[in-house]
Amino acid sequence: MRPYTRPGQELSQEEAFARIRLLRSPNVGPVSFRQLLARFGSAEVALEALPNLGGKGRRSYAAAPSELIAEEISQVRRAEARYLFHDQPDYPAQLATLDSAPPVLIWRGDLGLAARPCVAMVGARNASAAAIKLAREFAAALAAEGFTVVSGLARGIDGAAHAGALSDPSRATIGVIASGIDVAYPPQHENLQERIACEGLLIAEQPPGTEPRGSHFPSRNRIIAGLALGTLVVEAAPKSGSLITARLAGEAGREVMAIPGSPLDARAQGCNQLIREGAVLVQDPADVIELLSGFDGTPRSTFREVAPAFDFEMDDLADAEPAEIGTLLTTAPVAVDELVRQSGTSAASVQMALLELEISGELIRHAGGRVSLVQ
Repeated sequence: MRPYTRPGQELSQEEAFARIRLLRSPNVGPVSFRQLLARFGSAEVALEALPNLGGKGRRSYAAAPSELIAEEISQVRRAEARYLFHDQPDYPAQLATLDSAPPVLIWRGDLGLAARPCVAMVGARNASAAAIKLAREFAAALAAEGFTVVSGLARGIDGAAHAGALSDPSRATIGVIASGIDVAYPPQHENLQERIACEGLLIAEQPPGTEPRGSHFPSRNRIIAGLALGTLVVEAAPKSGSLITARLAGEAGREVMAIPGSPLDARAQGCNQLIREGAVLVQDPADVIELLSGFDGTPRSTFREVAPAFDFEMDDLADAEPAEIGTLLTTAPVAVDELVRQSGTSAASVQMALLELEISGELIRHAGGRVSLVQ
């Protein structure tokens, strides 16, 4: 049995249930989820293998209880939402190219908006009045030109970007949230979130009922960056979630753009820093349209180099034996391609060893294709 469904092929209810259960099981993330499917051919078989893989660590392992998954599915239905799996035809094509793309999304609204060319707009929560006006105007103009505006429903720039896109008849905006699909955050955007769910597209990675935690926001940011051909930062401080989104966009080989601001305003320093480091300076919507129209995967931005790649086919995991890499790993993050070089074994064998370590709770995966042992 091969790892993924063919185009147009429907998942059985049993396999769909097993995939949700697999993803909700301890220590299973987006990368390990795909590798488990590649190794065992289906989520149902992978679930049977999990206790053996996870049991190689310091404690026993148990997959997510079936009754919890049944309740989650009921909550999704009560929220009038649906699941989307990573290998289904309607899964957003740009997002699917990320190694860390969510294996399962929960959504409400018009999924067709994700098939249009998308541009992410992010920025400060405590944005200036001028920046909020600018974000609203940019978003409206971009929506009118056929782009879908993607943002994270936060206060400030995010909310203005969504509002601007909703002012266009296309209602072309996608809200990506760090909570469950049925949880409004921030509370003051409850009406905006519901409007996006009804007129645009609302996407969540977390199960229903999940309140947002700090670790959820970087995960949300990678979806925002992954959906879009490019990310535009309107106004941001030097250390902010907006700059994390920009870096993720750069690592994914997408365009990174920023609107410059006064060096006297701390809220503009992040954008100015991005431009200094290689992001493209934009001053009006036409600049964004020119950059992203016909985008071929080669950004003009030099903000961040793409993470190094190595020769690896997922199907190779089916017969791979785990490599001996224990002495090569520490609590300091190291690139996986470096482990492949230093181990002298195949990429598939290294990945299989990393998979076992992750399932047993001994490994952490970091951005940029790096891994480390748990502290």
